[in-house]
Amino acid sequence: MSDTRHGVTRTDDYAWMRADNWQAMFKDTSILDPEIRAHLEAENAYMNAAMDDTRPLQKVLFAEMKGRIKEDDSSIPVKDGPYAYGTNFVTGGEQPRYFRIPRDADPKDESARQLLLDGDREAQGKDYFRLSGIDHSTDHNRGIWGYDDKGSEYFTLKVRDLATGEDLPDVIDNTAGGGVWAPDGQSFFYTLQDDNHRPSKVFHHIVGQPQSEDRLVFEEKDPGFFMGVGGSLLDDVIYIDIHDHETSEYRILSTSDLAAEPKLVAAREEGVEYSMTEGGDVFYILTNDGDAKDFKIMQAPFASPGKENWTEVVPHEPGRLILSHMAYARHLIWLERRDGLPRIMIRDRKSGEEHEIAFAEEAYSLGLSGAAEYDTDIIRFSYSSMTTPSQLYDYNMATRERRLLKTQEVPSGHNPADYVTRRVFARSHDGAEVPVTLLYRADTPLDGSAPCLLYGYGAYGIAIPASFSTNALSLADRGFVYAIAHVRGGKDKGFQWYEDGKMENKENTFKDFIAAADHLVAQGFTAFDRIIAEGGSAGGMLMGAIANMAPEKFAGIIAAVPFVDVLNTMLDDTLPLTPPEWPEWGNPIESEEEYHWIAAYSPYDKVEQKPYPPLIALSGLTDPRVTYWEPTKWIAKLREKAPEAGPYLLKTNMAAGHGGKSGRFQRLEEIAFEYAFAIKVAGKM
Repeated sequence: MSDTRHGVTRTDDYAWMRADNWQAMFKDTSILDPEIRAHLEAENAYMNAAMDDTRPLQKVLFAEMKGRIKEDDSSIPVKDGPYAYGTNFVTGGEQPRYFRIPRDADPKDESARQLLLDGDREAQGKDYFRLSGIDHSTDHNRGIWGYDDKGSEYFTLKVRDLATGEDLPDVIDNTAGGGVWAPDGQSFFYTLQDDNHRPSKVFHHIVGQPQSEDRLVFEEKDPGFFMGVGGSLLDDVIYIDIHDHETSEYRILSTSDLAAEPKLVAAREEGVEYSMTEGGDVFYILTNDGDAKDFKIMQAPFASPGKENWTEVVPHEPGRLILSHMAYARHLIWLERRDGLPRIMIRDRKSGEEHEIAFAEEAYSLGLSGAAEYDTDIIRFSYSSMTTPSQLYDYNMATRERRLLKTQEVPSGHNPADYVTRRVFARSHDGAEVPVTLLYRADTPLDGSAPCLLYGYGAYGIAIPASFSTNALSLADRGFVYAIAHVRGGKDKGFQWYEDGKMENKENTFKDFIAAADHLVAQGFTAFDRIIAEGGSAGGMLMGAIANMAPEKFAGIIAAVPFVDVLNTMLDDTLPLTPPEWPEWGNPIESEEEYHWIAAYSPYDKVEQKPYPPLIALSGLTDPRVTYWEPTKWIAKLREKAPEAGPYLLKTNMAAGHGGKSGRFQRLEEIAFEYAFAIKVAGKM
């Protein structure tokens, strides 16, 4: 297939690998073109033969990883009204179970638990099954639960009577995965995905009526925008959130008049983002409006939240990136990142006094879950580091007391003193200091002899946390240095760090990663012939780019669901994510300049004859985000252009999508496979 854009003609010899009926195939894989299926199955057979000698190692790795998981683990239930809601697993179970207990019951008293949804039971007989959770109604009588049984991310919603455990006749197909109850518990709102897999419509469903009779509440006709629907803690408002990667718009619907038209808060302006949370008589609005690059928090009257009524509450401070915010009866809280590390800030709404929840480790991760109730002084957060298992706390915002609720158990044992976590900085090509988080055993020799798994992502402003990973211990225990390169394209060092790794600046992401590899070698942590690079999705694009730019600096590359056919995908506006992705990568259809930005690095287009290292790409047949044909074409082209290098392996999961297998132990099998590849190419089997 040939394509001419902006005077440039490109020929794609592997375009035939894209199924003409891909949209329908995502819902019924049996209709896949037999020639394409045969090709994918042949690739899987080749991959299995090449990895056959690692099978014993994979079993050992899986057993280690499984041994670090408390199989019958249970969450600490979250209080909401007369109940507290939680999740747990049973020994040997793949899927979560959702339960509730009376509000003040002992969480350890299993006899007090009422089982609401058993994921293992619902998944029986299915090759793939993923729950989107269960959301209870305000009166606690019903629950909306959703599932995807193809991996295509088309979710089916059902309504469950929580008293009897029986599902009502309601079945809502092709949703984005969740719903928001109206306060009366008689109806809910959800987003419907169109044929191009875009959540473009919000519907109002009355329990008991067929989906065909649901009322269309709002339709977003610009295919470049995502849309979601949510609710407030006070049940006063339904939020309709419309956004791409740099622009947002909210419409709100008062739950006192469910038949009304949603009310526009502030019309979208290119490059202006905002998000909302309710605070009783006001809304708190997190925004970058007015050149607040690292965001600020505004407030507006509940009755008139238009932009003309916004007033500043928390000012913009360059270098302090505000990530999210929540409001409760007496406190405003937000999660921010400063100097690459997160912290939780608390503000007394009456006095304006602020304080922080901070920690002393060199690198760590915080998770802020807040509370399910508005009138509370107690919020919940989690803490971990590369060496410290996750700790869950309740925190009293008034007294500033924290109470440890739970520490992640590692049944097979874990001594944090056996490991070291560090944060070092690699100087990139233009002088930027790239943070690199490290984990290794305290007895690992730092003389260049250690193998290293170097992970990177670098897109959409997503920061990779320095959190505890029981799986990474399997590499550290084998003498590996496990490293995360916090490259540009994420917000690890603020919003500017993101902007410096997108659009025309995208190549900074790739050069930062290579600089991280250079620094680790220069400092004696590893050597080039011992570094295995890993990244997935947009991080898979990073893997494809560094393979082209510096193949000699990596012993192997693991590219999970890799976005490598960037130019072709961004030129096809029928694909699910293409129009919303243009603000991230550029629009090569409309702009010749942006076409050339992408063409300069698009991994599939830049493959040429050179000594590529051993490489494995992992793919999912029903993946709507990175379609299966991207890694399939890439591997074929690598073999054509550089047949003497490699080898190049492709593993296509024929019954899963973007996230791989859905069960918790099935996922461990996939990680064990990836780590076995890394250990093999590092020569450590």
